[in-house]
Amino acid sequence: MKDKFYAYIQNLQDQITSKLEEIDGLERFQEDIWKRPEGGGGRTRVIENGRVFEKGGVNISAVHGKLPVTMQQHFGVTDADFFACGLSLVLHPKNPMVPTVHANWRYFEMYDSKGNIADQWFGGGQDLTPYYLFEEDAKHFHQVCKKACDNHNSNFYQKYKARCDEYFYNSHRNEARGLGGLFFDYCKKTDDMSMENWFNFVTEVGDSFLEAYVPIVERRKDIQYSEAQRNWQEIRRGRYVEFNLVHDKGTLFGLKTNGRIESILMSLPPHVQWAYNHHPEKGSEEEKLINVLQNPIDWA
Repeated sequence: MKDKFYAYIQNLQDQITSKLEEIDGLERFQEDIWKRPEGGGGRTRVIENGRVFEKGGVNISAVHGKLPVTMQQHFGVTDADFFACGLSLVLHPKNPMVPTVHANWRYFEMYDSKGNIADQWFGGGQDLTPYYLFEEDAKHFHQVCKKACDNHNSNFYQKYKARCDEYFYNSHRNEARGLGGLFFDYCKKTDDMSMENWFNFVTEVGDSFLEAYVPIVERRKDIQYSEAQRNWQEIRRGRYVEFNLVHDKGTLFGLKTNGRIESILMSLPPHVQWAYNHHPEKGSEEEKLINVLQNPIDWA
């Protein structure tokens, strides 16, 4: 399964970066092959200062070795080995009318002292973080997510949409990071779902990413915007940074397993503001977004 899924994310990385380069039309992804001293490595691809994408990363990795003590405590095991692979992407567009997007699809194995698989699971999801609210964009993104879920289980969309709203939440701000999407983790073999079934589900969600995001980019990338709207985008990016550094489990896992810092922190936008005690004007488009972030909507 690990070889099969790693082959899948290698191919998916190629598909996604090729399409994004086509949309940007100016810059291309720089590729960086890296190795992890403890075992494994990855292929990082970053685009910067493009016509459409100010900064973006589409990274794959496959790492293995001894599970660090801090992670052993987290999983309640001792002296365990692990394997983890996945694709992680974050795209920060230049135009504030185009939303930031994040996605991740991953697979994890843990081994006993004899090298046998003691546990295995899939995880992942995709979520949208706009700076200005276009309801048709939110509906489109969620409808694509729902379609991918419904092909496998009619309960998956509501279940994983709710988990996404719960997970991507800045509790210290009492607001969501964005408009959500899907978030699933610890997807293990059950009576109803084999690991092959989970593979088929996760890869269908991965295959749906471009369908979910590209039409939104195409609709918004050429809209004119003001300096004030750009300032708002940078203030909201600050909330994105806060979530990734305070709450995100993926960031924590990477740091705790001696991951590659440049790849872990590529999710951070290049231009950010933290304006003191900032509040949008009453009745403004900016306030409209904040109101939705404080009250999740069933977009699909």
